[in-house]
Amino acid sequence: MGFPELLLIFLIVFIMFGANKLPELGAGLGKGIRNFTKAMKGEDEKDGKDDKDGKDKKDSAESNTNKPA
Repeated sequence: MGFPELLLIFLIVFIMFGANKLPELGAGLGKGIRNFTKAMKGEDEKDGKDDKDGKDKKDSAESNTNKPA
């Protein structure tokens, strides 16, 4: 896509949503992208990496439930 196509898309979005909604749309899009990338990185970390203490997260969760109150 070149600059003229992007400009046309921006103008259509501007006409549809107006100037007041554009910052909200941009913020929402940014948050969505950030959450997506965090989720993708989180899946990679869960696939065999350990906790900071060197223990598996499952093991540390089990040990927390076995402690007396």
